[in-house]
Amino acid sequence: MKLVLLTALGVGGATVIGSLIGFAFKKISHKFSDIILSFAAGVMLAAAVLGLILPSVEYGGKYGIIITVLGIFTGAFCLNLIDKLVPHLHKMMGVDNEEHNNNNLSKVLLFVLAIAIHNLPEGIAAGVGFGSGDTSGALMIAGGIALQNIPEGMVIITPMLAAGVSPKKTLFCAMITGLVEVLGTLLGFFAVSIASVILPFALAFAGGTMLYVISDEMILETHAHGSERAATYSLLIGFCVMLVTDVLLG
Repeated sequence: MKLVLLTALGVGGATVIGSLIGFAFKKISHKFSDIILSFAAGVMLAAAVLGLILPSVEYGGKYGIIITVLGIFTGAFCLNLIDKLVPHLHKMMGVDNEEHNNNNLSKVLLFVLAIAIHNLPEGIAAGVGFGSGDTSGALMIAGGIALQNIPEGMVIITPMLAAGVSPKKTLFCAMITGLVEVLGTLLGFFAVSIASVILPFALAFAGGTMLYVISDEMILETHAHGSERAATYSLLIGFCVMLVTDVLLG
């Protein structure tokens, strides 16, 4: 339980770390951000497949593949529903418009809310990994999510400061988005620990949410600024790093 709590704090704290980096550099180039985010996408992709989806098939027994496919689509559908209720993150970050000096405070706060809502299923994914009893796989999943949270924390800073939010309140909002992920991690862990019968479906559900985030948010964002080639290779490197790590730990 101590390891789960420390990992949850680490996953959530990664957003705060990214925010502090954002304060330090203020203006991060699109290319650098895209490469880092793509690497994180590759790590998350490997974590979703190796740490969640394949174990779901294994634990599901005779009907494992059916349970896994159903869980993947259910997880993706849930995030799709969230996206209908909250504007897409790439739109809120101004990907379609290179002008970042948007002083509409309500829009910026809605952007932060969108990040917080998206962090919940990511935290659940990390918690479900621990609930499966596979500590190395769970750490791999948590590591991938934490990597993704760093550039996510970085992009929170600029629009909030531009909207007139004080540095202290900006950092507080970043901490809240990280706290949501901590709560999600604990929720996923306890849910699976209490009802192990739902483990195969829960693993696939978490994997589906991660695949959705990778495809709908991360890849889309990293291919929007002319750095597609670098982003693609960065994703492949991230995936292979986690693949090698999984083989060595296995």
